Amino acid sequence: MGQQALKVVLVFSTDDQAWIRQSKTVVPQFWQGHPVPPAQGDVIRIGGRQFLIQGRVWENDGEMTTLRLFVGNAHAQSDTVFG
Repeated sequence: MGQQALKVVLVFSTDDQAWIRQSKTVVPQFWQGHPVPPAQGDVIRIGGRQFLIQGRVWENDGEMTTLRLFVGNAHAQSDTVFG
């Protein structure tokens, strides 16, 4: 039995999506090619801001397994606050 491909999708809040678009930040595919998926509580850094993985949802459509990661903003002290 071969290892099935895993697609990891980051799900951001509406405010964070707006920030990503406005700042033209590219969200890298952190886990592409990695055998170990991210865990709840992991922190990632994108465009100088930190995001906390708050929840995970596994989905399978029969062809591919998808892991949706719901991330919340975990501002670092040096981050700029908009609004």
